[in-house]
Amino acid sequence: MKKTVENKKPNTGFKKRFNKYFDELKWLYFEIYKNDENAFDFFCKMLERMYLERAEDLKAWDKKRTKDSGWYKDNKREGMLLYVDNFADTVKGVQEHLDYLDETGVNYLHLMPLLESPEGRSDGGYAVSDFRKVDPKLGTMDDLLALSEECHKKDISICLDFVMNHTSEDHIWAKSAKAGDRTAQERYFFFDDWRVPNEFEKTVPQVFPTTAPGNFTWCPEVGKVVMTTFYPYQWDLNYRNPTVFNDMTENMLFLCNQGVDIVRLDATPYIWKTPGTTCRNLPEVHTLVRMMKIAAEIVCPGTLLLGEVVMEPKEVVPYFGTVEKPECDLLYNVTTMASLWHTVATHDTRLLQHQLYSTFSLPKEYVFLNYLRCHDDIGWGLDYNYLEQFGVEEVNHKKYLNDFFRGYIYGSEARGELYNDDPTLGDARLCGTTASLSGIEAAEYERDEIKKETGIKLDIMLHAFLFSLSGIPVLYSGDEIGQLNDYTYHEDPLRREDSRYLHRGKFSWEDAKKKTNKKTREGRIYSAIRDLREMRKKHKAFFAEADTWLIPTGNDCVVAFGRYFENEKVICMFNFSNMQQRIYTAEQEEYKDLFTNEKIKADCVDLQPYEYRWIALKYKN
Repeated sequence: MKKTVENKKPNTGFKKRFNKYFDELKWLYFEIYKNDENAFDFFCKMLERMYLERAEDLKAWDKKRTKDSGWYKDNKREGMLLYVDNFADTVKGVQEHLDYLDETGVNYLHLMPLLESPEGRSDGGYAVSDFRKVDPKLGTMDDLLALSEECHKKDISICLDFVMNHTSEDHIWAKSAKAGDRTAQERYFFFDDWRVPNEFEKTVPQVFPTTAPGNFTWCPEVGKVVMTTFYPYQWDLNYRNPTVFNDMTENMLFLCNQGVDIVRLDATPYIWKTPGTTCRNLPEVHTLVRMMKIAAEIVCPGTLLLGEVVMEPKEVVPYFGTVEKPECDLLYNVTTMASLWHTVATHDTRLLQHQLYSTFSLPKEYVFLNYLRCHDDIGWGLDYNYLEQFGVEEVNHKKYLNDFFRGYIYGSEARGELYNDDPTLGDARLCGTTASLSGIEAAEYERDEIKKETGIKLDIMLHAFLFSLSGIPVLYSGDEIGQLNDYTYHEDPLRREDSRYLHRGKFSWEDAKKKTNKKTREGRIYSAIRDLREMRKKHKAFFAEADTWLIPTGNDCVVAFGRYFENEKVICMFNFSNMQQRIYTAEQEEYKDLFTNEKIKADCVDLQPYEYRWIALKYKN
């Protein structure tokens, strides 16, 4: 891949895009940075410079993507999320295993944080000490560029985290601030005493109240207090300073110029701070994200922005922006994920249906990443106002869910652990792999084949639900072979305090060899996901643009919904009960089961425990 560009001046495409967005960009910039012409002039020149530094083959990739602006909305996208060191030790190792990823159907590859961060003070790579350097243990920027080139040959897009809210205290800016550089200190939030920080604490929630209480830390090197929303070694950046925005946008574009196709904007809602508020989801955040979107559109128009917004539904959707003025191209469908696991624990689909109704009502231009598990915990951010009508009380219900998924409830075979338990608020999150939370781990430990069969059926049904939704299904590395919890983290002094490492174990290449043996747990799950993927690809009803609607079934244990696109209707049905269930619908037509080719009437259907069905009907023009 070429690292230099042949043209010394921006081409007409760049100029056309720059002129298209100039007025809006200037208006937004001047509004938030008080008509700072020098800062805006620097920003515009930076955009031109970053475009000139972009390799010719990446510009060709941009051209390919912009010709089909809806490329990520079809039914052929499938993602995988992985840690480089857990999956293949190094970036080069990932490249060596691209055939496995390609065979697994992956064309959206999310590499978890791999930039340089201090050992033991990295928060899993989210405390970045250098935005332009890969962690030496994982490789180099040249390795990332080479991986990108090989991925593009296979039509695989690379997603990388961009930690925008803070830097490590080991970042050059923070080191300069510690040395007394006032200009560097202005990149962060420094206070001479605790008076202002104490005022902030009155309204700003704590992210990690047990492992990292408070939002500020004393910095002994300068005798001042610094804002640290997440951990003491992660210093919040001051986006009120235009220099911070300019330089961080340049860092983002630098990563795009290394072949990164999707930029995951980490901790997006936190980046603007105002006293007397929660410092979450403030209007200025949307202005900053919109400007970053415009910057990407001008410099690298094939790039997508993914917003990491793990909030309640009403706070998530605004990060799409509007259809005319988009902010993020993609967002996580976090509430559906949490509602899904709630449904597993309760066998009651009413909350899940309520959540699906909300997402089905959104404009089809809005694309979610859908997932069962990720690198993080499961937070029970459910719609408790809705659940209240059924007599559900928030604190007690969270306790029930956490007890269920730790196997503390009679009849539960799930195995997980709590994360960041807060006894004062009666709140805690949950960790565990999909397979272990589905009961497979417990069944294998007990050598109970009947329980194992049930756990595998549940695991596969959950993946079927995942592949039924509009958007991009994303697997967490290892889930495709039913990888179990890894308890060895308890023995690691650098990790044992963070239970999220329970589901961040090393990928088992030995287990992956069993993926073709359908008599094994690995083979059954892998082949089932393969069949779901291939069936999804065959039917345009799974396009993001498809019409979607809920189908009443008369049974709270079952959820069913329809999809329609270009004369094809598909109905997806899921039994979340461990008992057989019968459903009745108003569907009078005759359908065909997509997997068995069986003809079926949808007005009365019996579903076995944890059974799913995709049935289809093709209308004549």
